[in-house]
Amino acid sequence: METDKSLLSAERNAEMEEALYEQMLLKAKEEIQSRLPNLSESKQIRPQPGFCIKTRTSKNTKIFINICKSSHIPAAPDISEAELVAILESEDPSGYRVPMSIGEPHVEVDNSGSGCTAYDIVINNSFFDKIKDNELFREFFVTVAMEGLENKYEMELSREWRMLKNRKFMGSIFDQNIRTKSKPIIQEIDPSVSRNPQSKPLISEIQSSSVVPEYTIVAEPSQGHPSFLVAEISLPKVSSVRSLVLDLGEDRIVLLARPDLYHLDIFIPYNIIQEESGAQFNKSTKVLTITMPVQPS
Repeated sequence: METDKSLLSAERNAEMEEALYEQMLLKAKEEIQSRLPNLSESKQIRPQPGFCIKTRTSKNTKIFINICKSSHIPAAPDISEAELVAILESEDPSGYRVPMSIGEPHVEVDNSGSGCTAYDIVINNSFFDKIKDNELFREFFVTVAMEGLENKYEMELSREWRMLKNRKFMGSIFDQNIRTKSKPIIQEIDPSVSRNPQSKPLISEIQSSSVVPEYTIVAEPSQGHPSFLVAEISLPKVSSVRSLVLDLGEDRIVLLARPDLYHLDIFIPYNIIQEESGAQFNKSTKVLTITMPVQPS
């Protein structure tokens, strides 16, 4: 049986082209990173005690959660009770997020002399004052905090809990390292940036309106868990990079183009490495390109 060498050659050429394109994107990412300022990725904070709650795991293990406070944690949006109720009753209650730092578990001894596990969760001082004085916000936050612990440490907690009356924390409160996140610097460039037309978008283009711009987000590699994402956002009405405000969350892109030109707020299906991401605005094509390394699976 004879082999069609032309088909094998075509396959090899396609593989070489795909590998070359991935190398080009990686090189572009490295070039972006080399231009970013060298900022400290984390800093150590000393949380202040607040109050302590007691609950149990699904295996009936005793758990204490020290709710602590620090001015180094970003404040949550200041909303009213009515606004919180409206958010919780909406189709997307996850739209209201509370910045927090969840510490590592530490073994302690409770009043009965039995061993137990304690966790420290740190929030901003102003939000702590709100949950301390407002039962609705307190109930909401404890639920969010428990979900955070469950996601981080892969456990299941009972939603039945009580606040300890005579102690602000269980055991000792430890220093925490928090990530110092800064908004990506948007660099202005003149040359156009080519993109492989065979790349598969994770989020397809949407029709532009007076608020939401057209955009694509491409995964590289396109199969399996990506190494990084490349977002291209078309901003034809933007004349200068100075009118753009970009903020990247772990799984979210928020972009504002002033004055009231564009507003983009989207979630992405992977956790990105914020401090290693970079952005460039092409003046000739009016396209903002964001390169976002992805957390390993």
